[in-house]
Amino acid sequence: MDEQRETGFFDSVEEVSDRLAEVGYLASTAVATTVFLADRLGKPLLVEGPAGVGKTELAKAVAAVAGARLVRLQCYEGVDESRALYEWNHAKQLLRITAGREESWEQARTDIFGEEFLLPRPLLTAIRGSEPTVLLIDETDKADVEVEGLLLEVLSDFQVTVPELGTITAERRPFVLLTSNASRELSEALRRRCLFLHLDFPDPELEVRIVRSRVPGLDQVLAESVVAAVGALRAMELRKAPSVAETIDWARTLLALGADTLDDAVVRRSLGVILKHQEDLRRAAEKLTLV
Repeated sequence: MDEQRETGFFDSVEEVSDRLAEVGYLASTAVATTVFLADRLGKPLLVEGPAGVGKTELAKAVAAVAGARLVRLQCYEGVDESRALYEWNHAKQLLRITAGREESWEQARTDIFGEEFLLPRPLLTAIRGSEPTVLLIDETDKADVEVEGLLLEVLSDFQVTVPELGTITAERRPFVLLTSNASRELSEALRRRCLFLHLDFPDPELEVRIVRSRVPGLDQVLAESVVAAVGALRAMELRKAPSVAETIDWARTLLALGADTLDDAVVRRSLGVILKHQEDLRRAAEKLTLV
């Protein structure tokens, strides 16, 4: 198959920025450029960075602006081929064998390994789709190393081999986005097949814009105070740093409380919105002067 996508989602870097902004995802130039190149070249995009910086949301935003179906493979320790690729409907196969007792095994075997009994999982679903599709392989670093071998075949040739049915090749390549929190190092073979984007927490100016776009009632001064406070919290040695989504939640909380300034009393009352571990709350409370 041609290395380029048959029909791309975007015609320029500027279009990526503008259209993502329409669905509330404010992308930096680096993010917009990498998304454009992944789309134009038909290459998988590996997005790495700490939890809560918008890696998964980027895939959702691309699907939303492209009018594409989002297919998600959520990785976890123990995920295997049957959960990622496909499996056979064993209960239905057994019923078919029972109903056809008069048939020979060869006849039954031909019947039970047909499309009717195939249960496609995310990877096969995305490969077989003829409509625009965004395939999100989320938290790839949580999967076992063996799963990477499966991904290599899928992402190299955009095809899947089902022994009983043959090789299934994508009619239309999906836009593929893999995310990783870097809890373990991904293989060089997998990295070679992808374009790479490191996504970190946004700079204060961009985060203020993000917060104000998602919380329209928040004024500029309070938005800047919220982002500065979150930045100070992220600089602490916390068990879990506040995500951008939690910054937005905190801004909404302050509006609900009727707060027009971010003083110590308001911060202490609402810290549980952005910090989710007792030790983090205690450490932040001890250093409230930094906030």
